[in-house]
Amino acid sequence: MIGKDKIILLTGAAGFIGSYLLGFLNKQGFENIIIADEFDEEDKWFNFDSKEFMAKVEREALFNWLEENKPAISFVFHLGARTDTTEFDYSIHEKLNVAYSKNIWNYCVSGNVPLVYASSAATYGSGELGYLDNHELVEKLHPLNPYGVSKNEFDKWALHQTKQPPFWAGLKFFNVYGPNEYHKERMASVIFHSFNQIRSTGKVKLFKSHRPDFKDGQQLRDFIYVEDVAKVCHWLMDNNVPSGLYNLGTGKARSFEDLAKATFAAMGKAPLIEYIDMPEDIRDKYQYFTEANMSKLKNSGYTEEFYSLEEGVSDYVRNYLLQKRYY
Repeated sequence: MIGKDKIILLTGAAGFIGSYLLGFLNKQGFENIIIADEFDEEDKWFNFDSKEFMAKVEREALFNWLEENKPAISFVFHLGARTDTTEFDYSIHEKLNVAYSKNIWNYCVSGNVPLVYASSAATYGSGELGYLDNHELVEKLHPLNPYGVSKNEFDKWALHQTKQPPFWAGLKFFNVYGPNEYHKERMASVIFHSFNQIRSTGKVKLFKSHRPDFKDGQQLRDFIYVEDVAKVCHWLMDNNVPSGLYNLGTGKARSFEDLAKATFAAMGKAPLIEYIDMPEDIRDKYQYFTEANMSKLKNSGYTEEFYSLEEGVSDYVRNYLLQKRYY
């Protein structure tokens, strides 16, 4: 168990999941947190400006800063990454998601510091091999975009390392949604886009299916509320579990139609859904079904129930989006 006086390093702290985890850790009594990210984007400032932390370091300066200041870090959450699935220049993902993560890993090895980092369900590609967080499958996976490739390349690299942090976990995030994603624009969750469409037009536009085995709106994803992600991250900090890759979804796939209806319900409106063609640039790289096999995390001792889609969407819409609040 990490004491409240210990120092935590959190990368990606200005982003969606990172800023939420920062607020969650604050609520648990942790304030000795070094946050790292690119802090020059004004639309991210509200994500972190009201939270408690001991130092704020630009991403590019982090390792020099650590060398100069030598803080006694007790735990690292590495959530910083380029997450744009429509960015097809792999060199960008290689630099930010692979090379930078290797530097984080090596820092944790040299300092004997436990590490939790963000992997992704995008590593599973079209899901032809299933969604089991089995280390034997990692070399066989075929992600559909450069982002997914970069995440899988780092997972593969981590599994081959003989020098490892005292504990490490790569969390394969499925479809995370919730507060603090206002800045993400096209890459924000479908809940966020649905809310804004309903408010401005009274209806939601969903992608048509371009596969005969899926009806329009019945494409399935494992949607997980960001509160559950933060709970698991905190739990991993306090419990002795085996190192390795862990899925992080709810284990229950739901349709985009279900999601849209839950958003309408949270806004107190009758559902009105229109189906549109999927953009051609993502059509052959689109996942029609994702569902996390959560047995590994549960077998390691995690017993908390996850938010249902309806519970999570209701909380997000009513307590944050309708009030333009941040967590």
